[in-house]
Amino acid sequence: MDRASMAFDSSASIYDAWFDEQGKLIFAIEVSAFEKVLPLLSKPWLEVGVGSGRFAQALGIEIGIDSSANMLAMARRRGLSVLLACGENECFKNESFGTVFLIVTLCFVDSPQAVLYEANRILEADGKLVLGLVLRDSPWGQFYLSKKQEGHRFYRHATFYSFEELSEFLKTAGFAIGNIASTLFQRPGEVVDLEVPQNGFSVDAGFTIVVAGKRELVSSLRNVS
Repeated sequence: MDRASMAFDSSASIYDAWFDEQGKLIFAIEVSAFEKVLPLLSKPWLEVGVGSGRFAQALGIEIGIDSSANMLAMARRRGLSVLLACGENECFKNESFGTVFLIVTLCFVDSPQAVLYEANRILEADGKLVLGLVLRDSPWGQFYLSKKQEGHRFYRHATFYSFEELSEFLKTAGFAIGNIASTLFQRPGEVVDLEVPQNGFSVDAGFTIVVAGKRELVSSLRNVS
């Protein structure tokens, strides 16, 4: 188990409680943005880094993997089918899923490129990869970077990426970006209202959703809106 997984495993209850407390409205904003793209996605769905199952339960994702046993125990109680594994592990057959989700996961894995390669392998030919990220140059990215520097129990293990770095990761792993939704424009400490997500990338968005397909399918993905 890597250091990030150990941190989440030892503080699973603290992580999960955030969704019912100070993170309740933030979570609702992020879920609302995901709901905009869900109709575009073919099943079956898998979440890599499913954690305690909060997003999976809210979005209707039935299968997940995670490297924290304590997190997975919570996900099972939420009715999910889960497996103890890392994102780069070969747990499934080629082209097993219509959609693979990585929601606030890429920043905590040891090898983002390896995880994306594996996602490509297990996706069907016309499948989609869906990323939910806090990007480094956004106000929220800078906020969490400051927490990292302060030694926060979770964020000290995170590596935040720019949109350009993310784009290169995806290209190298054989993906082409087809659709982007941006949300969480309210600044840290100032979130008081639900938000309507916006199409396209914005550096001012605290949360960015990227939908990508295998590169040869880029023409069809560009029609997503």
